[in-house]
Amino acid sequence: MSRPDYIPSLDGLRGLAALLVVQAHIGLVFPNTGLHFITMGSEAVGLFFALSGFLMAHLYGSRPVTKETVLDFLVSRFARIYPVYLAAVLLVAALSGMQSLNFVQPIIGGTEFLRHVFLMGSSGVFWSIPPEIQFYLFFPILWLCLTRPQRYSGVIAGLAVLVVVDGLLELPGPGILLVSKLPYFLFGALAGAMHSCWDRWRPSASTGAFTLFLLAVFFTYRHVLPGFSHEFWGLQSALAAAVIVALAARQPPIAAHVLAAAPMRYLGAISFSLYLFHVPITFLVRRAFDGLIPEPVLVLVALGVAAAGAWFIHETIEVPSRRLFVAWWRHHRRRAASRETPADTIEQAILDLQETEKRLLDGANAATMDKQQIPTTSELGAGRTVIQDNGDEKLRA
Repeated sequence: MSRPDYIPSLDGLRGLAALLVVQAHIGLVFPNTGLHFITMGSEAVGLFFALSGFLMAHLYGSRPVTKETVLDFLVSRFARIYPVYLAAVLLVAALSGMQSLNFVQPIIGGTEFLRHVFLMGSSGVFWSIPPEIQFYLFFPILWLCLTRPQRYSGVIAGLAVLVVVDGLLELPGPGILLVSKLPYFLFGALAGAMHSCWDRWRPSASTGAFTLFLLAVFFTYRHVLPGFSHEFWGLQSALAAAVIVALAARQPPIAAHVLAAAPMRYLGAISFSLYLFHVPITFLVRRAFDGLIPEPVLVLVALGVAAAGAWFIHETIEVPSRRLFVAWWRHHRRRAASRETPADTIEQAILDLQETEKRLLDGANAATMDKQQIPTTSELGAGRTVIQDNGDEKLRA
């Protein structure tokens, strides 16, 4: 990646989160094996939300807020999410319609199917997509606050109050409404806005080690420290997720060697397809090979197929559909701009160009005539030899 705004460690962090979501769902497909694992899927999704807030603020927060930039942002995010999401919904709906399969996370009935198509469904991992899309719709307001904080100080204060109220009321999770996950997005966006202010800070190796330690605590504290509440969704976890993202974004030594390693970045690149498709893929692998090979081996096979399938979907559906959608939008924008240009303005521009060209030609002709003026004999004196240049040849007078 050569983009100046690309942060390899965040790709690896996204890959780690996707891997932990897959691990959390092993028990759904392989119940016997799942008994030996602790699940950290909620923590992984919380980290996804903080990452989303960080990246939106980091990538767009310093850009001007206009109608065109906001529309470009919304189209870009919709193209990033919806086509591959719809493909996953269609696959799960098809598997759910086969009663003999007994799919583990079904979409049942036409109403549920339409809810998922219109981004209001909650089956399986799909519950996290509605708040993500809702955050994209909300982000232009946050965008204005980032670019003009003094002008929109009242909005910023209102968001701060909303976060506090959210923490006091302990709005439930997972939920499909943005309000229940808003602290994760907002804290992540705040970290993204502050990222550019830390350019002079060069983190040390101890910072990298602390980042990895904090990451391990974030994913395991509910399971290894009985004094903590088993409820994950809250202000403390939202703040911790944002701090982890902010530290990882500085790419400190040690942490960067782990998170920015090629396998982690590969998982990050295919993370969204892996997130959406890992359950149906591993389920189909189990149905195809159950009883033929030992379950521990089958789990490894299923995970390998899920990773390969996610890469295939990423390359054939996710990336091409996003490029196609964005290219269509840009073409539409160009056509719309050309239609909005008045014909009389175009005609006047042509006339102006013609007039300018005429003046330039007249000036060039005048300069040529000046050079071609011939001195007379009386001016030069009789009996002197004169070189006359008529533009074609030299003659002696």
